Amino acid sequence: MPKQTDTWRPLADRMRPQSLDDFTGQTHILGPGKPLRSAIEEGSLHSMVLWGPPGTGKTTLAKLFAEQTHAEFLTLSAVLAGVKDIRDAVATAQRIRAMEDRQTILFVDEAHRFNKAQQDAFLPYVEDGTLIFIGATTENPSFELNSALLSRVRTYVLKRLDPTALCTIIDQALENREQGLGSLRIELAAELRDRLAEAADGDARRALNLLEIASDLAETDGGRAVIPEHIVAEVITGGTRRFDKGGDVFYDQISALHKSVRGSNPDAALYWLVRMLDGGCDPLYIARRVVRMASEDIGNADPRALTLGLAAWDVQERLGSPEGELALAQAVVYMACAAKSNAVYAAYNAARSDVRKHGSLEVPVHLRNAPTRLMKELGYGKAYRYAHDEPEAYAAGETYLPEDMPEPHYYQPALRGLEIRISEKLAHLRELDRDYRKS
Repeated sequence: MPKQTDTWRPLADRMRPQSLDDFTGQTHILGPGKPLRSAIEEGSLHSMVLWGPPGTGKTTLAKLFAEQTHAEFLTLSAVLAGVKDIRDAVATAQRIRAMEDRQTILFVDEAHRFNKAQQDAFLPYVEDGTLIFIGATTENPSFELNSALLSRVRTYVLKRLDPTALCTIIDQALENREQGLGSLRIELAAELRDRLAEAADGDARRALNLLEIASDLAETDGGRAVIPEHIVAEVITGGTRRFDKGGDVFYDQISALHKSVRGSNPDAALYWLVRMLDGGCDPLYIARRVVRMASEDIGNADPRALTLGLAAWDVQERLGSPEGELALAQAVVYMACAAKSNAVYAAYNAARSDVRKHGSLEVPVHLRNAPTRLMKELGYGKAYRYAHDEPEAYAAGETYLPEDMPEPHYYQPALRGLEIRISEKLAHLRELDRDYRKS
């Protein structure tokens, strides 16, 4: 298949928008009257962080900003750059400012990979205006950038591109005769274009890369260049969904799974489970989190949830895939449908708070173990009442907490599932305590 003369530049780079009017998507920050669009159109330079998934236009926006404001555009990769590279960029900016009276934009790709020393190195020059800092990151800047830098920049959140936007980008590349594939007159059926857009998973760069590979493999049919279905299927084979195994997407998806279970929505819970498995998440990590859900959100309302979660974990360890994943799905669906109670979780946290508050209070003498003669002579365990010898196997009125500690009521069973019965029993035992103390 013949290619265009500009072969050294990837299609995604050739099709990079040259103006805001060419930019597709991100209307929430680039629509008419939106702050970032106004800043670019008016040439109002300010430092910023562009936070969003890959292929959503972060680098393009930074370049458009520089072109619109006639600023010098310097770029660093946080993966490769060191403090020396930052100092060189500062020196260049100072020289341009002195000789040409122009400002310099320092674009830092993957800014979340800059360590504190690297961030501190350019911070004074951002503060005094020597550099206009534009950082691009796929990670939450609240966690990855220090507060001193964040306080001096404005953060813009970019969103993954929807299939409609990606289809528009693919069509533009097929039609554009100068930067795109228009001169090749490649035919791509609408349904196949839609499949490419879906496989790109919100990433414009990936969509154009897939299109470029498919165009290289295009077949000639009656003098026409056509991308057939089997070529598209071959090109998009493999995992395409985003899952970063440790970054924001990872924690957002496990959070969505947990909250779907808590919200009693088995369909949503299954969706997020499959999303994580499809993205390559370790099933044993999911198993551990599922067991946590059983204790935190279901508790004694349905104790079988914990047993089922542990069983699913065991199946995953013993049998692996795909049997283990099915067992996880069973546990997740059961937990989503089970009665919910966070009473144990709340009680546990309240008890932890009291332990920190009261310190190391002594164990009451009647509860202490007495394995030696000295301990028996000191009265250890002397007044202890053996519950099994008491009516209903309950020592009414007995105390089991340190003497100087107020009587707490950490555990407040929910009136759902098995905890209804537990609540009734605890109420009965407390009534026995009141009767004993009156007698």
